[in-house]
Amino acid sequence: MSEENDLTKDGSLHDSVPVTGMYKEWFLDYASYVILERAVPAIEDGLKPVQRRILHAMKEMDDGRFNKVANIIGQSMQYHPHGDASIGDAIVNLGQKELLIETQGNWGDIRTGDRAAAARYIEARLSKFALEVVFNPQTTEWQLSYDGRKREPVTLPVKFPLLLAQGVEGIAVGLSTKILPHNFCELIEGSIEILKGNPTNVLPDFITGGLADFSEYNGGQRGGKVKVRAKIEEEDSKTILIKEIPYGTTTDSLIDSILKANDKGKIKIKKVVDNTAKDVEIAVQLAPGVSPDVTIDALYAFTDCEVSISPNACVIIDDKPVFLNVNDILAYNTKQTKALLKRELEIRKAELMEKLLFSSLEKIFIENRIYRDIEECTTWEAVLEAIDRGLDPYKPDFYREIVQEDLIKLTEIRIKRISKFDAFKADELMKRLQDELKEVNYNLRHLTDFAIKYYENLLAKYGKGRERKTEIRAFDTIEASVVAANNAKLYVNRADGFVGTGLKKDEFVCDCSDLDDIIVIRKDGKCMVSKIQEKNFMGKDILHVAVFRKGDERMVYNLIYLDGGSGRVMVKRFQVLAVTRDKEYDLTKGTKGSKTLYLTANSNGEAEIVTVYLTQGAKARVKVFDFDFSTIEIKGRGAGGNILTRYPVRKIQLKMEGVSTLGGLDIYYDPIVGRLNTDQRGELIGNFLGDDKVLVCYKTGEYELTSFELTNRYEPSNVLLIEKFDEDKVISAIHFDGGTKTFYVKRFQIETTTLNKKFNFITDHKQSYLKVVSTEKQPQISVKILKGKEEEVMEYDMDMLIDVKGWKAIGNKLSSHEVKEITLIQSKKSSQEETVDSEEEAEDDEQIEVGKTIDLSVKKDDEEQLGLF
Repeated sequence: MSEENDLTKDGSLHDSVPVTGMYKEWFLDYASYVILERAVPAIEDGLKPVQRRILHAMKEMDDGRFNKVANIIGQSMQYHPHGDASIGDAIVNLGQKELLIETQGNWGDIRTGDRAAAARYIEARLSKFALEVVFNPQTTEWQLSYDGRKREPVTLPVKFPLLLAQGVEGIAVGLSTKILPHNFCELIEGSIEILKGNPTNVLPDFITGGLADFSEYNGGQRGGKVKVRAKIEEEDSKTILIKEIPYGTTTDSLIDSILKANDKGKIKIKKVVDNTAKDVEIAVQLAPGVSPDVTIDALYAFTDCEVSISPNACVIIDDKPVFLNVNDILAYNTKQTKALLKRELEIRKAELMEKLLFSSLEKIFIENRIYRDIEECTTWEAVLEAIDRGLDPYKPDFYREIVQEDLIKLTEIRIKRISKFDAFKADELMKRLQDELKEVNYNLRHLTDFAIKYYENLLAKYGKGRERKTEIRAFDTIEASVVAANNAKLYVNRADGFVGTGLKKDEFVCDCSDLDDIIVIRKDGKCMVSKIQEKNFMGKDILHVAVFRKGDERMVYNLIYLDGGSGRVMVKRFQVLAVTRDKEYDLTKGTKGSKTLYLTANSNGEAEIVTVYLTQGAKARVKVFDFDFSTIEIKGRGAGGNILTRYPVRKIQLKMEGVSTLGGLDIYYDPIVGRLNTDQRGELIGNFLGDDKVLVCYKTGEYELTSFELTNRYEPSNVLLIEKFDEDKVISAIHFDGGTKTFYVKRFQIETTTLNKKFNFITDHKQSYLKVVSTEKQPQISVKILKGKEEEVMEYDMDMLIDVKGWKAIGNKLSSHEVKEITLIQSKKSSQEETVDSEEEAEDDEQIEVGKTIDLSVKKDDEEQLGLF
C-alpha cells in the first residue's frame, strides 16, 4: 500500500494495530478449542464431544429399532458443528468397539483394515448396556447447542469406567492423549476392589488379542511402554502360522512388513498366504533349511509382529488437560459412579415420598368425604380453603408442609375415581411404596455395598463373552544380530588388511548378516571390532577374522607372542567379551617389535597341545618341547600372559587338538517366557555338551527332542516336562482318553532320534490329554477315586502298575472307578538316591581338593623353558 493511501484527509497516518498480540490470542483460543472440544476426552464420561453428541442424538432417535447411520449423522449435525465425514468416522469407530452401539451391515474389520460401507448402507442402535449405564436425564447437566436451538449434555452420567474400556487417541495443539483399551470384566472387578478399599492395577486388553508385556506400562502415564506381539504357532518344520496380530496393526500392514524384511534379507521365507476369515491366520512358508524358532524370533525383531506402544493418559478435568495414572482414572470413575448412584437413590426417594404424600392426601380426601365440603363453595379460593381446613387434623403427620399445588391436585380427582375408591388397594399401594422407600433408605445408608452390587450385576449381565483376549507375558529380549538371516558373505584380503562383503575375488570367510560385527586379530598383536561393511580397512597382516558375538564366554583365544621389549615368548588364553567399535586393543604388552607367533580361536574353550621349536643357536638344553594350553587360566584380553620361554622360537606346530576346558554348559528353562538360557533364570535342566538333547513332553500328549540352542522356543502353557534327555530313562505317564473317558497309565522309552519333531504317544481323540509325566525311577501318584458315593485316596508306585512297553502302546486302565484327581508325588526311593548321589559328589570334591597337593618336581632346564623361575 502506498503512503498516500495510508494518509487521512488531515494528513495523519492511520492508527496501526500490532498483529503479534492478535496471533497470540487467536492461537490460544484455537489451542483451547482443539484440546477441549475435539481431541481430549472428559474424565466424567470418557467421551470426546463428537462421541457424546452422537450418543445423545441416538438416544433421542431410539425406538428399539436400527437406524440408518446416514440418519444418525443428520441428527448429530444438530449438535456437532462439523462435517458429516467426521461424524461418520466417529460412529464407525464407536461401533467397532462393540460396547455402546449394536451394528448391522458391513462395519469394516479392524483386523484387516477394511473400511466400513457407506453410511446409507449400514445401521446402528444403542446397546442395552449403553441404555442402562450411559443415560439418565435426571442426573444430566445440560447446555445449549452451538446454535442455541437445542439442549445437549455437558457430560453424560456414565456409571462405568467407559474411558478405560474403550480407550482413546487424540492429537491436540501442544499435547496428545493415548489411553489404551482395558478389559471390561477386569475394570468392573477393579472398581469393586476400590470400593472395598483394596489397591488395584488394571492392564490393557486389546480386541485383536496377541501377547503383551506390561512390565514397563507405568500405569499408562507418559514415559511408559507396552510391547505387543503377534501370537505365532509352529504348524510344522516348514510353516508357521500367525493367529493373532498386535494392536494397532492390520493383516495387510503385517504382511507388508514381513515382505519388506524378506526383501532386505533379514528373514528367509518362501511365501506368505493370508487365510484370514472369521479368525486371523497368516501362513508363512519357510525357505528350505530355515529354523522355525529362529524365524519366529526374526519376525518379532524385524517386522510388525512386535510393536511398541507408548501410552499417554491425558484427560479433561475442570476444563483443563490433566495427566493421570489409569488406576487413578479408575478410582475417579468409581467414585463418580457411587455419587451418581447416590443421586439416583435420592431422586427416587423424593419421588416415593411425594407418591406416599399424595396417596395419603387422596385417601384422607375421599374417606373423610372432604370433597363434600366444597359443594356449597362459590369461589375457587373458598374451595381450596375448605380442602385445606379438612386436612388440618392430619398435617402434623406429613413430612412437609401442604402447599396450594397439593390442594389443586386433589380437586382434579375425577368423580369416577372417588366412587370406585378401594381403601384396601390404596393401603396395598402405600405399603409397596413404603417398602420400596425403606429399601432406598437402606441403600443410601449402605451406599458402598449398593455400588458393589451394582457392579456385580453389570458383570453378570454383560460380562459373558468379554473375557481377556490379550495374553499377559514377560518377553525375552531378542538380539537382532543373532536371529538375522545370513544375507551376506564375508571376505578378507589378509595381506592388504581389507575385510568386507564386496571383496568377492578375495578369500571367503563365512556367511553373515549385515547387522553383524567383525573381529580381526593381526600379526602385530592388535585386536579390533568393527561393523560389517562392503569394504573396510582393518590393518595389514590379518591372522584371524570372524563374526564377533558380544559377551560370548565360550569363545576362548589361545595366543603365543613375542614381547618386543624383553625378547621373551609369552603365552596366554583370553576372552573378548565387550569392546568399543573401531578401537585397537593390544593383546601383547604393546612394546615395539611385538608380534604374534601362534593363534587359535576356540568356540567352546578348547585347549590344544603345541610343539615349540627353539632356534639352533638357543642356549637351552631342550630345544623342542610340548606345551598344553589347558595348564594356564583363561583371563581378560589385557593380561600379559605367562612366560613360555626366554629363548628365541623358530616355529610352533599343533601337536594335538584340544578338548573344552570350560566343561558342560548349564542350561536353564525359564517357564515365564518359554526359553532356554544360561543366565540362571528359571529351573536348571542339566549340564550339556555337544550332542546332548532336550526332552520336552507336552500336555497334548506329544514328546519332542530338541537341541539346546538358546533360540529354541517352547510354549509355557503347554509344557508339562522339560529336562536333559537320557536315553536310558523310562517315561511314566498317565493320560486321559477322550474316546473312552478313561485314564490310562503307560511306561516307555524314547525310541526315536529325529530332532524338532513331535511324536504323539496318547490317543488321537481331540479331548485326549496328558495328565502326569515323570522320568523318576519309581514315580508315585496319589489318586482320588469315587466308589459309589464315597471318595477314597489311593497311592501307587507307577512302576508297579505296568511294565515298560513301546511308546505307541495305549497302556493299562488306571482304575475301574471314576477318577476325580491325580497328583504326582516324589518317590521316597528317588529322594534317597539323590541324597546318596550328592554325598558321593561331596566325597569326590574332597578327593579333588586333596589331590591338588601333587608332586610338581621337574628338571631345572624344563622349568627355565616354562618360565617357572
